[in-house]
Amino acid sequence: MILKIKEKNACAFDEISLGEVMLRLDPGEGRIHTARSFRVWEGGGEYNVARGLRRCFGMRTALVSAFVDNPVGRLLEDLMLQGGVDLSLIQWIEFDGIGRKVRNGLNFTERGFGIRGAKGCSDRGHTAASQLKKGDIDWEEIFGKRGARWFHSGGIFAGLSDTTPDVLEEAMIAARKYGTIISYDLNYRASLWKDIGGQARAREVNKHLAPYVDVMIGNEEDFTACLGFEIEGVDKNLSRLEADSFEKMIARVTSAYPNFKVVATTLRGVRTATVNDWGAVCWADGAFHRATHRPGLEILDRVGGGDSFASGFIYGFMETGDPAMAVEYGAAHGALAMTTAGDTTMATLEEVKKIVDGGSARVVR
Repeated sequence: MILKIKEKNACAFDEISLGEVMLRLDPGEGRIHTARSFRVWEGGGEYNVARGLRRCFGMRTALVSAFVDNPVGRLLEDLMLQGGVDLSLIQWIEFDGIGRKVRNGLNFTERGFGIRGAKGCSDRGHTAASQLKKGDIDWEEIFGKRGARWFHSGGIFAGLSDTTPDVLEEAMIAARKYGTIISYDLNYRASLWKDIGGQARAREVNKHLAPYVDVMIGNEEDFTACLGFEIEGVDKNLSRLEADSFEKMIARVTSAYPNFKVVATTLRGVRTATVNDWGAVCWADGAFHRATHRPGLEILDRVGGGDSFASGFIYGFMETGDPAMAVEYGAAHGALAMTTAGDTTMATLEEVKKIVDGGSARVVR
């Protein structure tokens, strides 16, 4: 087997994510700077994966994070409860009255349309999750006593503060000790690293954490910005040449990091904010597997598409052990997630399987 995944009955959880969840304020068809009302969602790169695995794929997932115990934090809790992710591992921090010392994060995101791209504006400084530090979480209890088949986190959590990389490393060491598969989504966000050393710091942190990872996920920008691997010959039309270029890059990545058992990346060609070419490729056990290419995919809200790819990919691996099927599940779930609003999936397993099997968009009634 490519990945030696523990049996379900040996663990309390199929998957555990470590990351921050923010309150997303969505102006719908409008713009952030002219909005008079917002719809609220919950969202966060690592959490979105756990939620997708629970809500779409029916797996037992949990979130490790921290929130301030005030009405905004409890609103986040209420939203997360609807997603079904186990919240028993969350730390609740006392509110100081105005958020001077610690607060919950906000994320203003507009979807974009046509030639106007999606745009995000995060307000997440001094958050509870960013202040987590080594020793705050009992990883021995989580991985040693309760047990998890899979652990997922990524570069967003790593970039929150100077202490979060240490928390991640501590978690990875414990996960590896108890045979838990570790996946990591590089998820480079320039805004996160801007004030703490920029891309140089992102590379320093991610290169330090990469040797602990079994399954590495990212797109072309991620591998370049976070690990320093440049891609040659890339066009923006998702042609055969571009997929070949990704595969050449992944070959260099796996040579540098022989601990990577699987590497996966989405292939996105942005025609407009609402029409993208969409595909994916993964490397496993020396072979490449390409998902069905979907040119001209219509998109309602692209945010969270990569996270939904990750959750579908993880599900495919845990259920089938087949990398070719896993990348198809990931690409199908990511595509479906971008047809609905919000960061998180509204797709069902039946819909994902239909897309994987080549089903059409004909009405179901």
